[in-house]
Amino acid sequence: MKALLSVSDKTGIVELAKQLKELGVEIISTGGTQKVLREAGIETTDIQQVTGNPEAFGGRMKTISFNIESALLFDREKDKEEAGELGIEPIDLVVCNLYPFEKVLKQGADFETLIENIDIGGPTMIRAAAKNFKYVTVVTKPEDYPGLIDELQTNNGTTSYEFRKQLMAKAFNHTADYDALIAQTMDKETGKKSVRLAFEEGKQLRYGENSHQQANFYRQKGVDKSLFDIKFLHGKALSYNNILDISGAIASVKELEQEAVAVVKHSNPCGLSQAGTQRKALEKAWQGDPISAFGSIIAFNTPLTLKTAQFFDLTNEDRSKRKFIEVVIAPEIQPEALAYLQNHKNLRVLEYSPEDLPQHPDYRLVNGTLLEQDYDGKLYEKLEVVTQKAFEADKKLIAFGIKAIKNIKSNAIVIVGRKDDEFYLMGMGAGQPNRLVATELALSKARDFIKQDFEGKEEDFEDFYRREIANAYLISDAFFPFADNVELAAENGIRNIVQPGGSIRDKSVIEACNERGVNMVFTGLRHFKH
Repeated sequence: MKALLSVSDKTGIVELAKQLKELGVEIISTGGTQKVLREAGIETTDIQQVTGNPEAFGGRMKTISFNIESALLFDREKDKEEAGELGIEPIDLVVCNLYPFEKVLKQGADFETLIENIDIGGPTMIRAAAKNFKYVTVVTKPEDYPGLIDELQTNNGTTSYEFRKQLMAKAFNHTADYDALIAQTMDKETGKKSVRLAFEEGKQLRYGENSHQQANFYRQKGVDKSLFDIKFLHGKALSYNNILDISGAIASVKELEQEAVAVVKHSNPCGLSQAGTQRKALEKAWQGDPISAFGSIIAFNTPLTLKTAQFFDLTNEDRSKRKFIEVVIAPEIQPEALAYLQNHKNLRVLEYSPEDLPQHPDYRLVNGTLLEQDYDGKLYEKLEVVTQKAFEADKKLIAFGIKAIKNIKSNAIVIVGRKDDEFYLMGMGAGQPNRLVATELALSKARDFIKQDFEGKEEDFEDFYRREIANAYLISDAFFPFADNVELAAENGIRNIVQPGGSIRDKSVIEACNERGVNMVFTGLRHFKH
């Protein structure tokens, strides 16, 4: 058996070569690889003895030759006689990885250095060996070396067809990714915009948006962190909608402080809170919309404790008192909490840290096109009080409210409040084509939220409501096109409004605030989420 070793990444190559030698394999190698192997005392055949030609042009020509490619490509059955006549001896194993184009690109190399790190002979050998995988084994990654040795030892110095087939697929993916990165880099160098995305490790989901639709889930290649890395601890398989809601839930707590909890339904947080304790944060988040919380996704930004998990009341003999939720996700599920959650056999229990949620550019496929945008990482450009009345804005509450509205589908309105170190979403209106309707929905939910805190006589509720709502902030994801939102909010007791500003009718909106004693703050930054 003959093996050709030509690697840029020398990781593990000496150990591999030693084991190949023990198996009686003849090793052919190229310049840098040969030097490393010989320094380790491993005898190799110089590739020039196979090609019949010297290495030339500063190493640009080494392996490309009729002899090398023929040794890899000829059909061991049909072409055996012809190969003998041509003096071609088969090469049965290729171990090759490519010039480090990606590495030097990340290091900020100049254009000439990038060009010199475009491999030509390597991809040619890899593709030739992969094409002829029926007879030839091709290995492109050091992590596959142990499997190769195991295979050779198990099969008396040969490899199985299925093993070669698996490595063949890896090889073509390796060269495809390599060429895609080069092509995209060269497009950028010539002033063109292009994106080449690749995904792998696809797995089937329970179903798609609806039960009659099939769905799959893939990991994006080349990213260090991915939502694909969710750790599944318990429950039913995930569906397409679960993944979208989980993403929205994790994003909703990612930027929050203290102990934070999001209650998400149909990708929108209907409950959101941060507080000094995890249990209190969950209670206030649930209070945001207890009805919509039915069948929701619950995300935490800290390890989930048993005390918090017991809020769901999963062991109550009265089943109607148990809180039905679809998914619980936290950076860590403490063992006692997991055991408790497992009382609900179908509840999906997952581990994933919000810190690991990537902030890569957002991509969206739209009918044969691709949209790309930067991650929405800003909160506001300014906090400018534009109304007449002297007013000191609660910057922490505004920040909390904007972090909430960034994760709610537009048109969006949120009403947020705080008590000491507790911050909470009191009501929201999401995904409305009419901003006034979104305001109506948010006000209605805020009234329900406040009612849950009221313990007095029914006839005294309105006064209690007015006191509470007066300290809340109504935040809009975009400017108010008309004064009607201000009029509605003021009628319902709102005294603080935050919006980006920028409408041609800003003046009339501000006047409506001044007439009603409402404070208004302009942020200068919109947060649409479509």
